[in-house]
Amino acid sequence: MGQQQSEYAEILLSCIEEKYFKNEIALEHHSFARIISGEMKVIQADKTYTFGPGQTLLFPRNQLSTLIKNPKHGLPYKAMVIFFTPKRLKDFYTKNPIQFTSPHLHKIKTFESHPLLESFFASLIPYFDLESDLPEKIVSIKIEEALTILRSIDATADNILADFSQPDKINLAQFMEKNYMFNLTIERFSYLTGRSLTTFKRDFKKEFNNTPQKWIIQKRLELAHYQLSEKKQKPIDVYLETGFENLSHFSFAFKKHFGYSPTELTCNR
Repeated sequence: MGQQQSEYAEILLSCIEEKYFKNEIALEHHSFARIISGEMKVIQADKTYTFGPGQTLLFPRNQLSTLIKNPKHGLPYKAMVIFFTPKRLKDFYTKNPIQFTSPHLHKIKTFESHPLLESFFASLIPYFDLESDLPEKIVSIKIEEALTILRSIDATADNILADFSQPDKINLAQFMEKNYMFNLTIERFSYLTGRSLTTFKRDFKKEFNNTPQKWIIQKRLELAHYQLSEKKQKPIDVYLETGFENLSHFSFAFKKHFGYSPTELTCNR
């Protein structure tokens, strides 16, 4: 699914040649990407983005998102991606003073075509033909170049890149009601709500009088039932959107919860 070009997976070429690829993420590191061909749809709780060839984006860390990558116009989905680890960023900012301008809104940033961006991504292309790992020294240089370009073309870039804070403790009920359809571990949910795993489970029980696993499955099944009965969607279209890994697991869980299968519901409407 992805072509790793360095030992640390900090610079890579992502290539999807099949019909589509779906993944749910909350990236640990900021990522900087250029779409070469195909299309990527990013679905978040409050907004959906679609990116195509030639578009460049900065994806802040810890963004709960569903990514759908599609080949298009006879070409595979292909993108160059650079990950900015905290170590790289801290090393960079020891030599370059931070310039905060406004609070970081934790939103995806997109960039218009710019000569600095065009030349930078063009310079990466030959590296993906290497049969060996990209040397560490070159990885370091290219990441520093990427950071320098971002700060040059966007005066607010440091608000994202130089933010090393951990997630604050937030309203658990609001967060879960917004994001239950994302397939993350309970450990990841606890981290994103600013809690230890023990505190997360305790607060969750107090808020919902249920375990996280049981509550999440119930919410997904209720959403699926609504989409099948009210929006007249098909089971094959619903199970992915509601966070189930495959159609058979969805059908089994649905029938166990409601007493009838998704197919029986759609046939009787």
